Amino acid sequence: MLQFLIYMAILMLIPLWAQMKVKSTYSEFAEVANSSGMTGAQTARKILDDNGLYDVTIREVPGTLTDHYDPRDKSVNLSSDIYHNASISGTAVAAHEVGHAIQDANDYTFMRIRSALVPVANLGSNLSYFLILAGFLFGVMQLATLGVIFFAAAVLFQLVTLPVEFDASGRALRQIVTLGIVQDNEQKQAKKVLSAAAMTYVAAALVSAMELARFILMIVMSNNREN
Repeated sequence: MLQFLIYMAILMLIPLWAQMKVKSTYSEFAEVANSSGMTGAQTARKILDDNGLYDVTIREVPGTLTDHYDPRDKSVNLSSDIYHNASISGTAVAAHEVGHAIQDANDYTFMRIRSALVPVANLGSNLSYFLILAGFLFGVMQLATLGVIFFAAAVLFQLVTLPVEFDASGRALRQIVTLGIVQDNEQKQAKKVLSAAAMTYVAAALVSAMELARFILMIVMSNNREN
Protein backbone atom coordinates (compact mmCIF):
# COMPACT_ATOMS: atom_id res chain seq x y z
CA MET A 1 0.00 0.00 0.00
CA LEU A 2 2.84 2.37 0.92
CA GLN A 3 4.58 1.66 -2.36
CA PHE A 4 1.40 2.45 -4.27
CA LEU A 5 1.00 5.77 -2.43
CA ILE A 6 4.60 6.70 -3.17
CA TYR A 7 4.08 5.79 -6.82
CA MET A 8 0.94 7.93 -7.08
CA ALA A 9 2.72 10.82 -5.37
CA ILE A 10 5.50 10.62 -7.94
CA LEU A 11 2.94 10.61 -10.76
CA MET A 12 1.41 13.79 -9.41
CA LEU A 13 4.65 15.56 -8.50
CA ILE A 14 6.44 15.13 -11.84
CA PRO A 15 3.93 17.12 -13.96
CA LEU A 16 3.38 19.58 -11.10
CA TRP A 17 7.11 20.30 -10.94
CA ALA A 18 7.26 20.75 -14.72
CA GLN A 19 4.33 23.18 -14.69
CA MET A 20 5.85 25.19 -11.86
CA LYS A 21 9.17 25.28 -13.71
CA VAL A 22 7.71 26.61 -16.95
CA LYS A 23 5.52 29.17 -15.19
CA SER A 24 8.34 30.51 -13.02
CA THR A 25 10.77 30.68 -15.96
CA TYR A 26 8.16 32.31 -18.18
CA SER A 27 7.29 34.87 -15.49
CA GLU A 28 10.95 35.66 -14.83
CA PHE A 29 11.80 36.45 -18.44
CA ALA A 30 8.45 38.04 -19.22
CA GLU A 31 9.85 40.96 -17.21
CA VAL A 32 13.07 41.11 -19.26
CA ALA A 33 12.80 43.23 -22.41
CA ASN A 34 14.54 42.03 -25.55
CA SER A 35 17.07 44.37 -27.15
CA SER A 36 15.30 44.43 -30.53
CA GLY A 37 12.10 45.86 -29.01
CA MET A 38 10.03 43.41 -31.11
CA THR A 39 6.79 42.05 -29.68
CA GLY A 40 5.86 38.40 -29.96
CA ALA A 41 3.58 39.19 -32.89
CA GLN A 42 6.32 41.12 -34.68
CA THR A 43 8.81 38.34 -33.99
CA ALA A 44 6.45 35.75 -35.42
CA ARG A 45 5.78 37.83 -38.53
CA LYS A 46 9.47 38.49 -39.10
CA ILE A 47 10.39 34.81 -38.94
CA LEU A 48 7.42 33.73 -41.06
CA ASP A 49 8.20 36.27 -43.78
CA ASP A 50 11.90 35.43 -43.73
CA ASN A 51 10.95 31.79 -44.41
CA GLY A 52 8.48 32.69 -47.16
CA LEU A 53 5.41 31.75 -45.10
CA TYR A 54 3.39 34.82 -46.04
CA ASP A 55 0.11 32.88 -45.98
CA VAL A 56 0.42 31.96 -42.28
CA THR A 57 -1.68 34.30 -40.15
CA ILE A 58 -0.99 35.47 -36.60
CA ARG A 59 -3.84 35.71 -34.12
CA GLU A 60 -4.23 36.91 -30.57
CA VAL A 61 -5.97 34.40 -28.29
CA PRO A 62 -7.11 34.74 -24.65
CA GLY A 63 -5.41 33.09 -21.70
CA THR A 64 -1.86 32.60 -20.48
CA LEU A 65 0.50 30.18 -22.21
CA THR A 66 -2.31 29.18 -24.59
CA ASP A 67 0.00 29.72 -27.56
CA HIS A 68 -0.16 27.15 -30.35
CA TYR A 69 0.15 26.61 -34.08
CA ASP A 70 -2.95 25.33 -35.89
CA PRO A 71 -2.04 23.44 -39.09
CA ARG A 72 -5.69 23.29 -40.16
CA ASP A 73 -5.88 26.98 -41.01
CA LYS A 74 -2.16 27.77 -41.01
CA SER A 75 -2.30 30.15 -38.05
CA VAL A 76 0.10 31.04 -35.25
CA ASN A 77 -2.02 31.76 -32.17
CA LEU A 78 -0.39 33.85 -29.45
CA SER A 79 -1.75 34.67 -26.00
CA SER A 80 -2.17 38.38 -25.27
CA ASP A 81 0.99 38.73 -23.16
CA ILE A 82 3.10 37.06 -25.83
CA TYR A 83 1.39 38.90 -28.68
CA HIS A 84 1.93 42.43 -27.30
CA ASN A 85 5.06 42.30 -25.14
CA ALA A 86 8.64 42.74 -26.29
CA SER A 87 10.12 40.36 -23.73
CA ILE A 88 12.51 37.42 -23.84
CA SER A 89 9.60 35.09 -23.00
CA GLY A 90 7.46 36.62 -25.72
CA THR A 91 10.23 36.23 -28.27
CA ALA A 92 10.97 32.61 -27.34
CA VAL A 93 7.36 31.42 -27.20
CA ALA A 94 6.35 33.18 -30.44
CA ALA A 95 9.39 31.81 -32.24
CA HIS A 96 8.63 28.31 -30.97
CA GLU A 97 5.11 28.38 -32.44
CA VAL A 98 6.51 29.64 -35.73
CA GLY A 99 8.91 26.69 -35.54
CA HIS A 100 5.84 24.46 -35.86
CA ALA A 101 4.70 26.45 -38.90
CA ILE A 102 8.09 25.88 -40.50
CA GLN A 103 7.86 22.17 -39.70
CA ASP A 104 4.46 22.09 -41.37
CA ALA A 105 5.77 23.84 -44.45
CA ASN A 106 8.78 21.51 -44.65
CA ASP A 107 6.61 18.40 -44.17
CA TYR A 108 8.53 17.43 -41.04
CA THR A 109 8.19 13.66 -40.59
CA PHE A 110 7.43 13.50 -36.87
CA MET A 111 4.83 16.24 -37.20
CA ARG A 112 3.05 14.22 -39.90
CA ILE A 113 3.19 11.09 -37.73
CA ARG A 114 1.79 13.01 -34.75
CA SER A 115 -1.04 14.42 -36.84
CA ALA A 116 -1.91 10.93 -38.07
CA LEU A 117 -1.99 9.66 -34.47
CA VAL A 118 -4.38 12.34 -33.18
CA PRO A 119 -7.66 10.40 -33.75
CA VAL A 120 -6.23 7.21 -32.23
CA ALA A 121 -4.69 9.10 -29.31
CA ASN A 122 -7.96 10.88 -28.56
CA LEU A 123 -9.82 7.57 -28.63
CA GLY A 124 -7.21 6.00 -26.39
CA SER A 125 -7.35 8.84 -23.87
CA ASN A 126 -11.14 8.67 -23.66
CA LEU A 127 -11.65 4.90 -23.57
CA SER A 128 -8.54 3.33 -22.11
CA TYR A 129 -9.18 3.88 -18.39
CA PHE A 130 -12.81 2.80 -18.73
CA LEU A 131 -11.86 -0.42 -20.51
CA ILE A 132 -9.03 -1.22 -18.09
CA LEU A 133 -11.22 -0.61 -15.03
CA ALA A 134 -14.12 -2.58 -16.47
CA GLY A 135 -11.80 -5.43 -17.41
CA PHE A 136 -10.43 -5.79 -13.88
CA LEU A 137 -13.81 -5.29 -12.18
CA PHE A 138 -15.53 -7.98 -14.23
CA GLY A 139 -12.50 -10.20 -14.62
CA VAL A 140 -12.41 -9.87 -18.40
CA MET A 141 -8.71 -9.55 -19.13
CA GLN A 142 -9.32 -9.24 -22.87
CA LEU A 143 -11.18 -6.01 -22.17
CA ALA A 144 -8.40 -4.71 -19.93
CA THR A 145 -5.83 -5.66 -22.57
CA LEU A 146 -7.78 -3.72 -25.20
CA GLY A 147 -7.76 -0.73 -22.86
CA VAL A 148 -3.98 -1.00 -22.47
CA ILE A 149 -3.58 -1.07 -26.26
CA PHE A 150 -5.64 2.12 -26.53
CA PHE A 151 -3.60 3.68 -23.74
CA ALA A 152 -0.38 2.66 -25.52
CA ALA A 153 -1.56 4.60 -28.58
CA ALA A 154 -1.95 7.71 -26.43
CA VAL A 155 1.54 7.17 -24.98
CA LEU A 156 2.95 6.77 -28.48
CA PHE A 157 1.41 10.11 -29.40
CA GLN A 158 3.15 11.77 -26.45
CA LEU A 159 6.48 10.16 -27.31
CA VAL A 160 6.24 11.34 -30.93
CA THR A 161 5.40 14.80 -29.62
CA LEU A 162 8.82 15.07 -27.96
CA PRO A 163 10.95 15.35 -31.14
CA VAL A 164 8.33 17.70 -32.61
CA GLU A 165 8.60 20.08 -29.66
CA PHE A 166 12.38 19.88 -29.32
CA ASP A 167 12.84 20.44 -33.04
CA ALA A 168 10.49 23.47 -32.98
CA SER A 169 12.51 24.96 -30.12
CA GLY A 170 15.76 24.34 -31.98
CA ARG A 171 14.39 26.06 -35.06
CA ALA A 172 13.11 28.93 -32.91
CA LEU A 173 16.48 29.56 -31.29
CA ARG A 174 18.32 29.51 -34.61
CA GLN A 175 15.84 31.91 -36.17
CA ILE A 176 15.87 34.55 -33.44
CA VAL A 177 19.69 34.48 -33.29
CA THR A 178 20.21 34.52 -37.06
CA LEU A 179 17.71 37.35 -37.59
CA GLY A 180 19.20 39.40 -34.75
CA ILE A 181 15.98 39.44 -32.73
CA VAL A 182 18.04 38.52 -29.66
CA GLN A 183 21.69 39.25 -28.97
CA ASP A 184 24.33 36.86 -27.66
CA ASN A 185 23.65 37.67 -24.02
CA GLU A 186 19.91 37.04 -24.52
CA GLN A 187 20.32 33.70 -26.26
CA LYS A 188 20.83 31.79 -23.01
CA GLN A 189 17.74 33.42 -21.49
CA ALA A 190 15.58 32.47 -24.47
CA LYS A 191 16.96 28.94 -24.34
CA LYS A 192 15.93 28.67 -20.67
CA VAL A 193 12.34 29.57 -21.58
CA LEU A 194 12.27 27.02 -24.39
CA SER A 195 13.85 24.29 -22.27
CA ALA A 196 11.41 24.82 -19.41
CA ALA A 197 8.46 24.55 -21.79
CA ALA A 198 9.86 21.34 -23.26
CA MET A 199 10.04 19.78 -19.80
CA THR A 200 6.24 19.78 -19.55
CA TYR A 201 6.11 17.42 -22.55
CA VAL A 202 8.90 15.25 -21.14
CA ALA A 203 7.08 15.02 -17.80
CA ALA A 204 3.77 14.11 -19.44
CA ALA A 205 5.41 11.40 -21.56
CA LEU A 206 7.29 10.00 -18.55
CA VAL A 207 4.16 9.80 -16.39
CA SER A 208 2.19 8.14 -19.19
CA ALA A 209 4.96 5.62 -19.83
CA MET A 210 5.07 4.76 -16.12
CA GLU A 211 1.30 4.24 -16.10
CA LEU A 212 1.49 2.05 -19.20
CA ALA A 213 4.19 -0.10 -17.58
CA ARG A 214 2.03 -0.45 -14.45
CA PHE A 215 -1.03 -1.52 -16.46
CA ILE A 216 0.98 -4.08 -18.41
CA LEU A 217 2.43 -5.47 -15.17
CA MET A 218 -1.05 -5.73 -13.63
CA ILE A 219 -2.33 -7.73 -16.60
CA VAL A 220 0.72 -10.01 -16.62
CA MET A 221 0.34 -10.68 -12.88
CA SER A 222 -3.39 -11.34 -13.28
CA ASN A 223 -2.78 -13.80 -16.10
CA ASN A 224 -0.08 -15.57 -14.07
CA ARG A 225 -2.49 -16.00 -11.13
CA GLU A 226 -5.10 -17.51 -13.44
CA ASN A 227 -2.57 -19.94 -14.85
